[in-house]
Amino acid sequence: MTYRVIQWATGAMGKSCLRAVIDHPAMELVGLYVYGDDKAGRDAGDIARRPATGVIATREVDEILALDGDVVIHCARLAPPYGSHDADLLKLLASGKNVISINGYSDPGHWGGERLKALEAACAAGGSSLMAAGLNPGFAGEQLAVVATGVCSALDHIEVVESVDCRAVRNPDYIFKVLGFGSDSTEVDPNDPAWGPASSLNGMYAEVLAAMAEHLHLKLERVETDHRVFGATEDLSVAAGAIRRGGVSHLNWRWHGLVADEPKLTMSIHWYMEPAHLDEAEPPLWRMRIRGQPGVRIAVDLEKREGDTTPTSAEQIAVAGAVINTIPVVCAAPPGVLVRPLATPFRGDLAQA
Repeated sequence: MTYRVIQWATGAMGKSCLRAVIDHPAMELVGLYVYGDDKAGRDAGDIARRPATGVIATREVDEILALDGDVVIHCARLAPPYGSHDADLLKLLASGKNVISINGYSDPGHWGGERLKALEAACAAGGSSLMAAGLNPGFAGEQLAVVATGVCSALDHIEVVESVDCRAVRNPDYIFKVLGFGSDSTEVDPNDPAWGPASSLNGMYAEVLAAMAEHLHLKLERVETDHRVFGATEDLSVAAGAIRRGGVSHLNWRWHGLVADEPKLTMSIHWYMEPAHLDEAEPPLWRMRIRGQPGVRIAVDLEKREGDTTPTSAEQIAVAGAVINTIPVVCAAPPGVLVRPLATPFRGDLAQA
C-alpha cells in the first residue's frame, strides 16, 4: 500500500514531516505547499535536505487542490484566533483529500454550531476525513494519559504537565509575536481570551480536554483557564533575540476541564526561556499524575537514535512519526470529523513496503 501525501507548510515541524514522508517506503510525496517566496519553485528534496523528488513547492492553493492525493499533512503555524486555518481546511476536505492537522482539531465536535457543520459538510462533499496528530495536541493527553487510566477502578483527576525549553527556537516572529515572550509581564493578562497567544491556544487545548473526556466517557461541562506568566530575572539573550529583565520569560498555560462542577482534567504547559520559575531545573518533557484507585505517575522524555547528529530534535522527529502512523488510520476512516483513536502505533508492514 502506498499513500499519496501532500505536505502543507515547511516550518520546523513541517520540514520534519516532509523528510519523514520522503524517507518512508509506503509514502509518495505528490505535492508541497509553502508560504514563503524563497521556497516556492524549489524541489521538495532541496527544502528537506534530501535528494531531488521532482515535486516542486508552490504557493498556489488551486494547484494543491487539483492534485490527486490521499492525505494532506497540515502544518501551518499557529495564528490567532484559533480556527484561522479553517478556510484552507474546508477547501482541502471538499476537494477529496483527508487532512491531518498538527495544530488543533482534536475534537471540533466540542464546539458544535456552524463551524462544525462547515467542517462536516466539507468532509461529506469530498468523502474525506479530518484528524489531529502530533505530540501535544495528539499523543500526550488524548492517547498516553487516557490509556494509563486503564489500571484505575476509580478516577479522581488527570494532570498532564509539559515542559519545553524554548531557548533554542530561532524564529523571532514566532517567539515574540505568536507565543508572547518578551511582553511586559506586569501588563499582560494571560487569561484574557483576546490576548493573541491565548486566542490561539485556548480553543486548541479545550479540544484536547474534550477528546480526553470523550475517550473516558466523561461529560465535560466547561474548560477554565488558570494561566500564569513570569518575568525574566535578568536580561536574557536567546536564539530568537533579547528579553529584557521583567519581560515574559516563562509562560505556564493551564486548562482545567470540569466534570460535575469539579476539575477532572488538567493540561499544564510550561514554555520557558530560563529555568528560574520551574519547580525543578531539568524537568522531563511530560509528567503525568493520575489520581484515583490506584494512582499512576509517569515521566516521559524523548531521545534521538544513537549516532544521529542532525540538528532535528527528538520532539520534531516524534511529531513526524505520530503523523506518519496516523496516515493509514485517517485514510481508512469513514468520512467525517474524527477524534483521534487511543492508539496509532508504528506499522511494521508499511515500514517494509
